[in-house]
Amino acid sequence: MADHKVVSRDEWTAAREKLLSREKEHTRLGDELAGRRRELPWVRVEKEYRFDTGDGTRTLAELFDGRSQLLVYHFMFGPSYEAGCPTCSSMADTIDGAVPHLHARDVTMTYVSQAPLEKLQAYKRRMGWNMPWVSSANSDFNFDLGYSSTEEQTREAVAPMLEAGAPPIVEHNARSTGTDATSYLTQGFGFSAFILEDGAVYQTYATTGRGVEFLMGYYGILDRAPKGRDEGEDWQVWIRRHDEY
Repeated sequence: MADHKVVSRDEWTAAREKLLSREKEHTRLGDELAGRRRELPWVRVEKEYRFDTGDGTRTLAELFDGRSQLLVYHFMFGPSYEAGCPTCSSMADTIDGAVPHLHARDVTMTYVSQAPLEKLQAYKRRMGWNMPWVSSANSDFNFDLGYSSTEEQTREAVAPMLEAGAPPIVEHNARSTGTDATSYLTQGFGFSAFILEDGAVYQTYATTGRGVEFLMGYYGILDRAPKGRDEGEDWQVWIRRHDEY
């Protein structure tokens, strides 16, 4: 940082205005992509999935809670985990305040994990969250959508990666959840969107990987800090649960 270019206020203003034009271009492109997401074709959800919730067993249609749109975050918390994934946890920290605003736009948002409901509720209390969180432990939901796999399936799929040496983020998060790398990777993270129309549920959108960064509010803030994300090669290894920093 000590070697960074230093200029006059006028030179800085000119450089800032040049960047601003690119930022506006980025915003317009984001608007276009949002429109294309909404134009995606729908796929009907034929299976009647059932989830364990604090209000008893509920179907996917019932998770809409009287609204027409449902957003689901697939939170990495498997049956063998002792605690939720710290990266997923960092994203969940930003949701409670948004929920009333989503409800005002006819949108329900919930979290879904494979761990038993009791584990999810205990962890939710520890984290101080209020957002809806349901268990798909007795459902094929996460498996059918590609966010969960069996130990055997996972072991076979990740064997080459583990033999070559798992990325630091995998080892870090596995330790943080009280599991080994294979058990940790039986779960995946992602975001799914559904709509309820004439009693039928349709999936309208899904994303994973860096596609979920819109839920990581701190990244957008860090991107505007002088040092940015400043992660280097240790991508996301710095992330902790908010009560562990």
